[in-house]
Amino acid sequence: MTAPADQAAQAAQADLLRRARRRASVPTTRPGPVPPGPVTRGTGPGPAPLSHAQQRMWLMERLGQGGPRYHVPLATRLRGPLDLDALAAALTALTTRHHVLRTRYARQDDERPLQETAPAAPVPLPVRDATPEAAGALLRTEAARPFDLATGPVLRALAVRHAPDDHTLLLTLHHIAVDGSSLPVLAADLAALYAAAVEGRPSGLPEPELQYADYARWERADDDRLAAAAAERAARLAGARPLPLLRAVPPGTPERRAVLHAAPLAADTLDGLRRLGARHGATAFTVVLAAAFAALRTATGGSDLVLGCAGGHRARPELRRLVGLQVNTLPVRAHLPGPGGDPAFTEVLAAVRTALLDAQEYHDVPFDLVVERLGPAARGEDGTPLLAVSCDLVRPPEPLALPGLTAEAVEVDLALAKFGLTLLVEDGPRPRCLLQHDPAALDEPTGRRLHAAFADLLTAVAADADRPLSRLPGERLTAPAPTSAPAASDHPAVTALLADPRVTDAALHLADHGPALAYASVRGPVAPTGAELRATLRRHLAAPTRLPLAVTLLDRIPRRPDGTLDPTRLPGLATAHLSAVLDAFADLLGTRPAADGDFLRLGGHSLVAVQLAERLRGRLGLPLTGLDVLERRTPHALAALLATRAAERRSTERRTTEQQGTARRTTTRSAPAGTVLLTGATGGVGAAVLQELLAQGRPVRALVRPESAHLVAGAGVEPAEGDLADLDSLRRAVEGADTVIHAACTFTEHAVDLAAMRALVDGWRGTAGFVFVSSIDAYGRPAPGEVPEGAPSSGPLSPYGRAKLDCERILLDAAPRARGPVGVVRSPIVWGPHRRLRDQLRWGATGALYQAALAGRPLLLPPADAGWSGAAWVHSAALARAVAESAVRAPGRVVNAVTGHVSWADFTAELVRLLGSSSPVAHGPDADPELLRPWRYRADALAGALRPEPGEDWRGVLAAMTAGPATG
Repeated sequence: MTAPADQAAQAAQADLLRRARRRASVPTTRPGPVPPGPVTRGTGPGPAPLSHAQQRMWLMERLGQGGPRYHVPLATRLRGPLDLDALAAALTALTTRHHVLRTRYARQDDERPLQETAPAAPVPLPVRDATPEAAGALLRTEAARPFDLATGPVLRALAVRHAPDDHTLLLTLHHIAVDGSSLPVLAADLAALYAAAVEGRPSGLPEPELQYADYARWERADDDRLAAAAAERAARLAGARPLPLLRAVPPGTPERRAVLHAAPLAADTLDGLRRLGARHGATAFTVVLAAAFAALRTATGGSDLVLGCAGGHRARPELRRLVGLQVNTLPVRAHLPGPGGDPAFTEVLAAVRTALLDAQEYHDVPFDLVVERLGPAARGEDGTPLLAVSCDLVRPPEPLALPGLTAEAVEVDLALAKFGLTLLVEDGPRPRCLLQHDPAALDEPTGRRLHAAFADLLTAVAADADRPLSRLPGERLTAPAPTSAPAASDHPAVTALLADPRVTDAALHLADHGPALAYASVRGPVAPTGAELRATLRRHLAAPTRLPLAVTLLDRIPRRPDGTLDPTRLPGLATAHLSAVLDAFADLLGTRPAADGDFLRLGGHSLVAVQLAERLRGRLGLPLTGLDVLERRTPHALAALLATRAAERRSTERRTTEQQGTARRTTTRSAPAGTVLLTGATGGVGAAVLQELLAQGRPVRALVRPESAHLVAGAGVEPAEGDLADLDSLRRAVEGADTVIHAACTFTEHAVDLAAMRALVDGWRGTAGFVFVSSIDAYGRPAPGEVPEGAPSSGPLSPYGRAKLDCERILLDAAPRARGPVGVVRSPIVWGPHRRLRDQLRWGATGALYQAALAGRPLLLPPADAGWSGAAWVHSAALARAVAESAVRAPGRVVNAVTGHVSWADFTAELVRLLGSSSPVAHGPDADPELLRPWRYRADALAGALRPEPGEDWRGVLAAMTAGPATG
């Protein structure tokens, strides 16, 4: 007699055979295992299209929804004699070998991106000294540092030295260039290249058969078949609904912080799950996925659920060692017995196994294409994505094993969520059950209860999978019920706005049809922008549905005699822009919608959102991004948003005109006629310089990226669309400019900075000044004491300082043949109210102290007997005055712009007080060597312009920076 387990295995094999036969007999429009035809090398090194997976990454970055969520950090503790020069050579050889590691992602005129391989270049390997205990914060900061996909690179390296034979190596890659299957290939190649570099011999590695651009061209050549398959897959998903436990998360949420719950699993639990799978013809992952479905069925009572899992495109042998992004998200829809039934877990496993096999037949169909075909059905009524829950069986990261060294993997957790909810089992030496969720989508107590139920369920079914779900761990969980909308007068958004001491008045207008719009009046030298106030509201409002679509700044809130809001005198409610919005919808979506038509329900998706914003920005000259389109969704809401931004611009222009009039009446400084080209105008330093120039009545041409042009457009400002990496745009921008103030910098791509400086210097034909805003890092590490202006540089220089020094030389060497005078203004750390400057507290020496004080960790400073040590700093307004003065009378040499100096002892004491921190402050030899700064910089030539004005003292500015939205 055949045992039940054998019968189940035989049934599973029969099911697989039936599926194979069915696949062989279906029409050719059905997706096969991989697209037909061999993958071959491309015809040349020119630009290639992006693969579908890459385009998704590019769109996330373009919409502001990517960032560190799609960074791949690999950290390894290496003990032994590490040859840093050989490692740097191996990293360079690795990027030479795999072109995707040095690929840039440019944009075509129709907003569709292209990928192009950059020339091979050395990979920098900076070395920082830090104790193992202090290295964690340094690694997380470096891993979270932004990438620029337009200029590259997409691979960064950092070596943290704990002792001569003890290092931690961090490689940070962007997900657009790699997936999980790429990492072992990179690790093996890096080990071989390092060994070869140490021994001074060729690596012997064979050339890669393919480059990723070949794969992208091959996949795109199959778009017709993929589109047909996506339509069929969408039909299979029709009628599915998002998990009811999850709340909608607004598309504009910039950082989706993750909450992680973890619990150990016994080793015999994993063994039991594997045995269960073997008895039922299923993999261990299928059993984990079935457990996730069972836990969610019990928690929600739902019988029709959709979960996501990762699929790959590496079925062909030639793709298995190809480095690049070859993953896809597979939606798995399982129909489980309804609430009236009580299935055994083995029945759930059978249903999930069938659903997973069905999904895997479409493994190569990009999920983005499926979402496009689903249209409105891709989201619930409240905007929650259909696929907001994922599941996986993972292994802990493997270390980068280099010959002659002992390697140990180091976890770098950036605590960011890609999905609203993810259920995981980690299979390794110490198995764990993990649940990660976005607290905006699922509250923490509910997440904790769901995690406990999932962990207990895994343990229970490993021991006995024949029990019905009612006798397995789990409980019914409910999402918080939505609350009714409050009246405008007591709306929490108004309360939150008025809680900000910089806001003098606030109001909210709740229209009968259309979006809620907030208005505020502000005061003070560090008054926030409307966007900053809305970002603050996003963090403080528990229900995303209560977030107004915009916060418009007004000089005065219009009110009736009884004190209530007078909506008839509010900007932003007119429909002046509605016709243009409707026309753009019609152009791109093929139909002219109603004013309240939903962009997503009309078939819109991420790429169309970017194109729609680009079109409206060009037609109306008003700021709009693809993220605005996804967040507002209706023509009415977009028209209202554009109206508020038009009102903000008019208000800004009026204030600018008043400032210019005041400046013309009060200033005695002469300003040359002609246009000033300003780079970096959207950064903290450039924004302050722009304000100073406008106050002097100077006409300004501001170099900005297209998506940022609205940040500078106004009276007296001509936006010049361009980028440091686009040399043609620099040449166009500098043409006809009398004065150049170069305040932009990539900070990390030094070859780009040098090329940009050459382009600007070569193209400048003006007769007024050319001023470069440089850094005191160009001095290197001089002797302790006073550093005079223009003193010789002393090694070692950081890569950033070296790049600044090289840029200075390009300008000063050109001075004899220039038609106008030139000058270099070296600046230290810049402090001020701008959101970009508030981020100074997150980076470098000040950043390490700030982060430690914020977390309550000890603050260790250099020994007290080592003499004075601290930081030079300058207020952004003072720097702007100094730079503007240098533009009038360029000094022809290097000068300094330093407001003052602050000792680390004073800085940390003030930080602890401002943050209410419990961090103890101590002095000792183990302090971060970066804090050993015994230098004071003289600032003689610009002393008058740098003299602090009211509100520019360091304690007051530090208080504003720690309280600002960017540091919350």
